[in-house]
Amino acid sequence: MTLRLEDKKEIVAAVSEAASGAFSAVVADYRGLTVGQMTNLRTKARQSGVYVRVIRNTLARRALEGTPFAVLNDTLTGPSIVAFSIDENDMGAAARLFKDFAKDNNKLVIKSAAFDGKLYGADQIDILANLPNLHTALTMLASVLQAPVSKFGRLLTALKEKNEEQQAA
Repeated sequence: MTLRLEDKKEIVAAVSEAASGAFSAVVADYRGLTVGQMTNLRTKARQSGVYVRVIRNTLARRALEGTPFAVLNDTLTGPSIVAFSIDENDMGAAARLFKDFAKDNNKLVIKSAAFDGKLYGADQIDILANLPNLHTALTMLASVLQAPVSKFGRLLTALKEKNEEQQAA
């Protein structure tokens, strides 16, 4: 399908806008996926707050210029699908989406990912996929903050019981 110059500019502008507001990005090869599988992937992406786009590599390189995701340019070869985590409450959503989708669909091959201007290979996708979302991070923080207080409370209870035993004896 031949794209007109105006269409190419619109695509580059849309992807560039998504990249400028994104927190992480993942590039994968989608060769061999059926239309139904791609539709399923896009549906899951919308539900997860992930911007997904099949884009020509030259247009993707132009769109990523001047963004922290320019490090992905070398991995933009062959058919590429790009996903951006755009929800600040879940910065690893794109990596998690592709990783989970690739478990059931071995045709989706993750090429690389980027976070904070750093490039991660396909073997390092777990680093991004395991980033906690906001709710999980707050839960982890609360448990870390609660632990010393809980220990102190148990210590005071133990001291009180010990004093009561000594007074009873």
